[in-house]
Amino acid sequence: MGHYFMNAQLYVENIAPATTENELKDLFSTYGNVAEVNIILDRTHQKPRGLGFVTMVTPEGAWAAIQALHGKQIGEHTLTVSETGARKQHTGLPRQSLRGAP
Repeated sequence: MGHYFMNAQLYVENIAPATTENELKDLFSTYGNVAEVNIILDRTHQKPRGLGFVTMVTPEGAWAAIQALHGKQIGEHTLTVSETGARKQHTGLPRQSLRGAP
């Protein structure tokens, strides 16, 4: 299915500012065991930046969470859930066409 190369760490964007790490863990634990949750804080203001990382115990749990939660609306926010490093692993046509550019 294409997910055999996955690691178990997920990058999550557009997290509502009021969401806690425990709430995020509860949400993702529906799809597999969660090893770690880390919501990124703005260094200056120590407020959530709306993004973070969720590490699942297994790649299968990570895959299930992506399938279920990517594009899911939580309150007024629509989550973006992807594998960490996915941008590097998935080369789309626009990127490939830039490789030969001067």
